[in-house]
Amino acid sequence: MFKTFEALIPDQNLQIFISASVAIAIVLRSIPIIINICNLKSLMANPVKRSSHSNPTPTFGGVAIFAGTLIGYMIWNFGDEGVVIHKLWAGTIILFFLGIKDDLYALSPTKKLISQVIASSLVVIGSDLRISDFFGIFGIGEIPYLLSVVFTIFMFVALINAFNLIDGIDGLAGGIGMIATGGFGLWFLLNEHWSLACIGLCLSASLAGFLRYNFSQNNKIFMGDTGSLIVGYITTILAVKFVHLNTTYAFAPHTSFVSAPIIAVVMLIVPIFDTLRVFSIRILRGKSPFKADRIHLHHLMIDNGMSHFWASFTLSASTVFLTVITYAGRLYFTNTQLCFFIIFLFIAYVVLGNLLEVRRLELVKANARAEQTPPSGFSLEKSINPN
Repeated sequence: MFKTFEALIPDQNLQIFISASVAIAIVLRSIPIIINICNLKSLMANPVKRSSHSNPTPTFGGVAIFAGTLIGYMIWNFGDEGVVIHKLWAGTIILFFLGIKDDLYALSPTKKLISQVIASSLVVIGSDLRISDFFGIFGIGEIPYLLSVVFTIFMFVALINAFNLIDGIDGLAGGIGMIATGGFGLWFLLNEHWSLACIGLCLSASLAGFLRYNFSQNNKIFMGDTGSLIVGYITTILAVKFVHLNTTYAFAPHTSFVSAPIIAVVMLIVPIFDTLRVFSIRILRGKSPFKADRIHLHHLMIDNGMSHFWASFTLSASTVFLTVITYAGRLYFTNTQLCFFIIFLFIAYVVLGNLLEVRRLELVKANARAEQTPPSGFSLEKSINPN
């Protein structure tokens, strides 16, 4: 007689497939309920001047993403959890409640930053999950412990906020998160790191379910800070663990990549590049790097006539394409050479953003001129002096 789910279904690949299926089912079932509650209680994100939306929209999609990922993962006991997974869930719960409160009542940047540092430190210091080696990039190998801890915590906080920053149009944060967590989850699955694979693929499945409603016209919902914080946090943990495991097995054939840091960066290239570009421009223009505006690349794409779907699809598809190119290029180029490739991509990203910003300004001027031009057959002189 079977006494546990694990005894009933011993195949761990099948277990993870079931977990991902449960995760997406929970999200698809729970979001309509969340939307109804938000409508009843007026828990909406109201449009502001820089918003890409014109109607109040429910903003608690992150609750469904959290529930789907957690329940999907908790179905099984894979036996390889380790201390990292426990710290991951502790930090995720901290950021979940931080996001809930921020979606209800806007928190100060200082409180948000402190909470993010605490959640990151739980994993970095509490489980010793950190970037300890640069794999020879620019001749840098292993780095000292203290520098490693500070650098990794900084990277956590930066990426968590980077996901928050790209959550400005429908589908972008969810799409990039789905691709990244799905990619890392697949690598963990192929290398039999079952717990990490389950978390990655459950989160990816949850985001796929969320996108169904995020793109909807009649039942739209945003993930809110609740969603973007936990998606950024878990994605960063998976990325660092991916690099960490490849440090340990850096020269093991068929199971690891010496170019792991480069691959991880490219999989997260949109939030990383967007944050670097926006912060740099704001500082150069004498503004606070945290002052909200519409110079993000996704905003510029929308303002130049693209729909939310096609802007998100373009950036998500670019992530997949560049990841495949980098994965193939690892066989022919060193990490330093691939790093120069990333620098070249960032320069191209900045140039594209500037071109779109100039074109947006031209469109605004053209529209202003069109509004001031009298209609055909209309005489301004007659309208002033009809006699």
